[in-house]
Amino acid sequence: MKADIHPSYHFIEVKLTDGTTYRTRSTYGEEGATLQLDVDPSTHPAWTGGAQRLMDTGGRVSKFKKKYEGLGF
Repeated sequence: MKADIHPSYHFIEVKLTDGTTYRTRSTYGEEGATLQLDVDPSTHPAWTGGAQRLMDTGGRVSKFKKKYEGLGF
């Protein structure tokens, strides 16, 4: 390894959305910093098995369907 080119690898606190924390090593911030998560495995549908929904923001889905309605989709 080359000297003085790698980031500092130190302990930080990670705070989940439910308020629980755990200590881990990371290159984030400085020694003792706290990383506040907005999405974590206890709340995100990808990890909890929640239903996936198609959001029609600004009518994009309906615009697409109208554009291609004659093609038999």
